[in-house]
Amino acid sequence: MNQRTRAYLLHGGLFLLTLITTTLSGAEWMFGRLFIAIEGMKPLGWAEFVAGLQFSVPFLAILTVHEFGHYFTAKANRVRVTLPYYIPLWFLVGQSIGTLGAFIRIKDYIGSRRKYFDIGIAGPLAGFVLALVVLWYGFTHLPPPEYVFSIHPEYQKYGLDYGKYVYANLPPGGAVGLGDNLLFWFFKTYVADPARVPHPYEMVHYPFLLAGYLALFFTALNLIPIGQLDGGHILYGLIGRTWFNRVAPVLFTGFVFYAGLGVFKPADFAVPTDDAFFSQLGYFGLYVLFLYLCFSRIDEQDGPRAGFRMTPLLVTLSVVMAQLVISSFRPDWEGYSGFLAFAFVLGRFLGIYHPETQLDEPLDGKRQLLGWLALLVLALCVSPRPFLIP
Repeated sequence: MNQRTRAYLLHGGLFLLTLITTTLSGAEWMFGRLFIAIEGMKPLGWAEFVAGLQFSVPFLAILTVHEFGHYFTAKANRVRVTLPYYIPLWFLVGQSIGTLGAFIRIKDYIGSRRKYFDIGIAGPLAGFVLALVVLWYGFTHLPPPEYVFSIHPEYQKYGLDYGKYVYANLPPGGAVGLGDNLLFWFFKTYVADPARVPHPYEMVHYPFLLAGYLALFFTALNLIPIGQLDGGHILYGLIGRTWFNRVAPVLFTGFVFYAGLGVFKPADFAVPTDDAFFSQLGYFGLYVLFLYLCFSRIDEQDGPRAGFRMTPLLVTLSVVMAQLVISSFRPDWEGYSGFLAFAFVLGRFLGIYHPETQLDEPLDGKRQLLGWLALLVLALCVSPRPFLIP
């Protein structure tokens, strides 16, 4: 067996395994039950697994179109790349989507700003188009509103007004809702039959809606214009090396600031006992350390002004102080702490800055138009609170 055959088997095997894990996860979200036996809950079986294909097929189709958008554009630019590596992931206790995504590995040095732009923009735009098709189909083929009673028969006693009663009494993490972005709101408001649109906490049981929404969520993450994300390649192509090195750390700092806003508030330290105060102070210290690790690579390039070097400690303390000051005046203002894990991966491992290129040529008019269109797609897909917990 030669090396090429082994590579094809690896890529194909990872895809099939990811198809299985996303189908398992999709079925668990659809039916609100697991494939393993839990006391008081009937485990899912083969019929439910097959039904889970309604989630895995459209979701993996969007992911595959995204990755092959990168792949074929790289080939057109004579850049050697691998086929997509799919990353399967399924938790035996549920609450996963069956994958950590996919990626292609670039084998060549890319010395052109234009090539980085072309390869970076092709994936998210291609996947975005298919995500629109999936969402359109999902919102135009909604089942009757009583469908939710087949998942939660205990809701039936409340009728279709169940949303007013059931979620207030659920334990933390007892349900997961899909937030809103501009596109999702548009489809709910102007495409779907309003009488059939489910409650946000029940949309996870609708496989096409879940697949389309997750596609928008991951498209937004990919299009964040920082580092080596697709959005970073796009913004680097649009504004060039000098301006990107000034803008990227500002955008990253704003992203971390929003993610952590409201995690700690001055009122949290007004605790009745010394033990509680020192315990809270310890958690706060861990939070500051976490942010410091997020900003640990922010001084790899020059700061926003010539001659100014940002230091991780200075940025960390500035962000923490600003969060506390705002929370003291507006404790109701909160960001989305779920973004902090992504900020850590981005700041600590992927990096905030873009690799430099030998050719810093400006883009032509058509590419500039596509680049700003991609950033518009980001604005349409991004959600300030992507997932809701009652």
